[in-house]
Amino acid sequence: MQQVIVIGGGLGGLSAAHTAMEQGCKVVVIDKNAFFGGNSTKATSGINGALTKSQRALKIADSPEIFAEDTMRGGASRPDLVRVLCGESAPAVDWIVDKFGIDLSLVSRLGGHSMPRTHRGKERFPGMTITYGLMEKLEEIAESSDRARILLKTKATKLLTDREGNVCGCECVSSDGKVFQEHGPVVIATGGFGADFGSDSLLAKHRPDLAHLPTTNGDHCTGDGLKMTMAVGGDMVDLEWVQVHPTGLIHPDEPDAKVKFLAAEALRGVGGLLLDIEGNRFCNELGRRDYVTGMMWKNKGIVLGNTAGFFLCLNSLASKEIAWHCKHYKGRGIMKSFDSMAAFAKEYNVPLANIEKTFKAYNEIADKQQRDPDNGPYEAYGGGKSYDVWGKKFFTNGPMDVNDAFHVAIVTPVIHYCMGGMRINDDAESLRSNGDVVQGLYSAGEAAGGIHGSNRLGGNSLLDCVVFGRVSGRSAARYLTAANIKYIEAAKSGTAASAKL
Repeated sequence: MQQVIVIGGGLGGLSAAHTAMEQGCKVVVIDKNAFFGGNSTKATSGINGALTKSQRALKIADSPEIFAEDTMRGGASRPDLVRVLCGESAPAVDWIVDKFGIDLSLVSRLGGHSMPRTHRGKERFPGMTITYGLMEKLEEIAESSDRARILLKTKATKLLTDREGNVCGCECVSSDGKVFQEHGPVVIATGGFGADFGSDSLLAKHRPDLAHLPTTNGDHCTGDGLKMTMAVGGDMVDLEWVQVHPTGLIHPDEPDAKVKFLAAEALRGVGGLLLDIEGNRFCNELGRRDYVTGMMWKNKGIVLGNTAGFFLCLNSLASKEIAWHCKHYKGRGIMKSFDSMAAFAKEYNVPLANIEKTFKAYNEIADKQQRDPDNGPYEAYGGGKSYDVWGKKFFTNGPMDVNDAFHVAIVTPVIHYCMGGMRINDDAESLRSNGDVVQGLYSAGEAAGGIHGSNRLGGNSLLDCVVFGRVSGRSAARYLTAANIKYIEAAKSGTAASAKL
């Protein structure tokens, strides 16, 4: 065997490919789309890391242990995988910065996190910036050497196994219909099944109650890698856990569109408030995604077409902190700017008096929390006390003033992320239902299951891609090297078969 095969050209696959090359292996990266990126380029909030260089420069007293506690509290249930995710987070973030020259100097706090640890740069969406950095470097290597090959518009249709059941390659179909094979250990990085609406839909099978919702996923997210893995005996886990994100952006001209852009969780992290049709808050904006979604479903929003939405409001300070996002959303027609909340209230027929009352109460709560953070009457999310009935204890970019300028978007729950996928161990090796390893098969990114449990925290998806992309790349390279050493030793002794493949 001469190469590591990576199926899927998103951040997980690209991280695996670069890591395998760092270990001295050649790689081939296969993607059924005409370009790399997958859903990774759409990630808008950032990548988490604990004890990164950026955090230390900002004197943020975080640690992998605190991060792991937050992740377990957020819904994860596999301490072994969480230990890898959080323990390798700083090396993963620093690897992106140091190896690919990507700016990740800004750090913010997302929902469910007790520390600011979500990294992004000063411009563009972080998922786009990070993924493009790895993509462009891979293209350079492929053009200048034989260390990497890129096969676009090529669909992997099945995994190949040897007589012992080990995965030894894959069968592919090119855009012109040519069927061919690639040989080597395989990393599955094909993403989830959040747009799997076909006849063999995993979404319809495991979460039929969500099939009516819009999605943020591209139409390539059809569970291909999971289905190929099951065909060779690989087990799945947590397929019923599909994350519904609370802030899919409603375009006023296409309110019922099936695919929606995502409003970055960072918009709430910098101080964005969620208001209902009456101008009232109805949740802790920094709560878990499943919690915020649930609170939306319990409250009354504005109805556009057949879709109910809620107002995500950023004052001038919050808008300035996340200016690139606001400019991008405005350009797409999915966010508006207002000189004051009076102008907003008039356009959407929301009682201005209610907004004034909401802002006054919010400012008082924020002031009390700052002056006396430990003695509020309510339990705060993540521990401690709060003066907010919803349990919010972190208040950013206040005070809120109806006379201030605002950016406002209308958001609604959307299918966003599949926590379930391939059952793996902490070396990213595929496992059978009895716990045995499927030799030669690995997983990274959204295709890997069990890492996030029942709910994923914001910023952990890009991290998952990089951390388990690097783990799977190392594991696949180690397997390839060991297999070749074993073959050479057998050949020297005169007992080698002509080929296992």
